[in-house]
Amino acid sequence: MKMKTIARLMSCLAMGLAAGQAGAAGFQLLEQNASGIGNAYAGSAAVAENASTIYFNPAGMTQLQAREASAGIALVRPTFKFSDRGSSTGVLAGTGTGNDAGSWAFIPNGYLSWGLTKDVYVGVGFGAPFGLVTEYDSPWLGGAQALKFDIKTYNINPSVAWRVNDMVSLGAGLNYQRMEAEYTRLATVTSAALSATRATLDAGDNSWGWNVGALFTVSPTTKVGVSYRSKIKHELTGSLAVSGPAAGASPALSTGSAKADVELPDTFILSVVQRLDNKWEMLGDISWTGWSSIPKVDIVRTAGALSGATVQTLDTHFRDTWRYAVGANYRYTEAIKLKFGVAYDQTPVPDAQHRLVSLPDNNRTWFSTGAQVKFDKSSVLDVGVAYLHVPESKIDNNQAALGRGYVKGAYDARVWILGAQYSVAF
Repeated sequence: MKMKTIARLMSCLAMGLAAGQAGAAGFQLLEQNASGIGNAYAGSAAVAENASTIYFNPAGMTQLQAREASAGIALVRPTFKFSDRGSSTGVLAGTGTGNDAGSWAFIPNGYLSWGLTKDVYVGVGFGAPFGLVTEYDSPWLGGAQALKFDIKTYNINPSVAWRVNDMVSLGAGLNYQRMEAEYTRLATVTSAALSATRATLDAGDNSWGWNVGALFTVSPTTKVGVSYRSKIKHELTGSLAVSGPAAGASPALSTGSAKADVELPDTFILSVVQRLDNKWEMLGDISWTGWSSIPKVDIVRTAGALSGATVQTLDTHFRDTWRYAVGANYRYTEAIKLKFGVAYDQTPVPDAQHRLVSLPDNNRTWFSTGAQVKFDKSSVLDVGVAYLHVPESKIDNNQAALGRGYVKGAYDARVWILGAQYSVAF
């Protein structure tokens, strides 16, 4: 019966990945399990409470039962509502604010861990570690900068863990990652009558990365975890399609092949879990993300009269970021654990001048809660909910000299996250 349950979970996961709806607001997706939502992902590299530790710290597999599987889903609802405060769109003049650029998205995950011996474990994980979807309704005054931006990643993460002794465990993994990007904007034209012409970049790439981790059992009540995930460079290739009244009017408005290189950032996590007594447990997390690996993104034509020319540059000027999280667990009964967490999460966007309409992001504060229910010794259900408070995000992005208008205003933003994770030993 348990093997059938695992098969059904993995089947649902595969369908979720195939559906390609793994996007959510914010470029990095922490929602690689739902069991961590209730703690705002505090203690992520040390808690090792189910097979999803494969992503956050593969060394944690040594804390699991001989064979475990875990699958879950996070539902994410970002809101990005723009208020105009002096924008000027030039020949692509418009007055619309695009309504809400956010929408519901789901992020599936699945993991399988297997103990080969009492000290050596292997496992594999499936997830979507980076993603972004922003899409504006018409009319939208910033359409020359972006109408839609959709980034998806699918990550397969085979891993191994070794218990060195009772205090130290080590882990490592490889990451086979697929990245897909779709970017649509109004094309730059010289007549407002032709402003409906659109340019769409549709590109993808497969690449490899790696991750390592260590887990230290300092005492029966204290665990410390550290983990690192490498950068992954994607050389996205595909097409730049132009559609509408001005399509084909010039080499710059012609459909053809194109490319864009993106180096997704590396990450480092330091976590601690401290049991205070039979009821209370505290968790902490400090993490770093090397977003400066993406100072800009050049879109380059690879065929036709403009082959080799950079037709657009997304000036991200991303900075490295830090995230701080604290959490607590309260064992209400032997079967029910209550979870709480808060976190402060920096944005990679440095200022209003470099805030993109495709990523109207800002620093976020997480407020989270959740519960864990143990049905028996081998099956557990986690549920969680988080509200992300985002302060007013000002934008002052002037691309008028490039024919893409001047967007000036502010975003009213927030994010809700709901999730559930089912874990089973067999």
